[in-house]
Amino acid sequence: MLVVGDVVTDIVARHRAPLSPGTDTAAAVRVVPGGAGANVACWAAHWGHSDVRFLGRVGADAASWHEEHLARAAVRARLALDPEAPTGTVISLVDTGDAAAERTFLTDSGASLRLAPGDWAPELLDGVGWLHLSGYLFFAGSSRAAARAALDAAQARGATVSVDPASAGFLARHGTDRFLTWTGGVDVLLPSRDEAELLTGLRDPAAAAVELNRRFAEVVVKLGAEGALAARGGEVRVRAPAVRAEARDSTGAGDAFTGAFIASRLAGADLRDAVAEGCRAGARAVSRVGARPEPAPPPRTASPPVPAPAAPLPRPRGG
Repeated sequence: MLVVGDVVTDIVARHRAPLSPGTDTAAAVRVVPGGAGANVACWAAHWGHSDVRFLGRVGADAASWHEEHLARAAVRARLALDPEAPTGTVISLVDTGDAAAERTFLTDSGASLRLAPGDWAPELLDGVGWLHLSGYLFFAGSSRAAARAALDAAQARGATVSVDPASAGFLARHGTDRFLTWTGGVDVLLPSRDEAELLTGLRDPAAAAVELNRRFAEVVVKLGAEGALAARGGEVRVRAPAVRAEARDSTGAGDAFTGAFIASRLAGADLRDAVAEGCRAGARAVSRVGARPEPAPPPRTASPPVPAPAAPLPRPRGG
């Protein structure tokens, strides 16, 4: 599978007390790799898919760091190096006093949404049966053109294409009608409840899934603590309960669901089982801090070199 999307640096600040404007609020702060697209790739590899590839764009400030983390996650990364913009950064404010550990994002997309059609190469699809596109790509002109180039190439090869809308806030800002037009030809849509309701204007997620199913062959709506549901053939076919977990950080839970869902479908799981696997991954994600699964430990310098899980793909020049 190939994921085309965003890779960013996450600064996760977990606070229990309400934020105190004008003064200090105690928090546990960590810097971890993130980005919806890169997270999906890492969770798909963690869920057992043996050939996960990723295309994204970073700045020179953090390129090596992100390459290392993706390699440790067994993801073959092709990172376009942006000559001007820094790597994207997201500050994730996680309210640990909330049972769901709900988070609020402050986002600087940086290089991630500067992915350009020139960064795309058709050979990235060689041997690929599934292309996943991060919805964030559709919210900027350059990255949207790159996403459409990848989507059109995947369609021509008969590969399945999925999209996670990624952000209800960005959807509202750019327009749902535009997003639905931009994603024409996508096979599988994986929105959150808020995104599904925003895209349709319907307050019931099941009704929203059925309505979206008129455009997309499969629609899987992620419902957080209520699990997930999936529509196909004009009706809701699957309702899966959430898996219980002690929530520490909800950042990336939807990405974990998507990665496990795709890995499961590629392994031959039917829709019901793949949705259940997505719920399992989402529960695992919220139980740890950060948006990705636990990576393999880095090799010790005093020990013999440890082979990388997969060789990275060649990095294109920025431009």
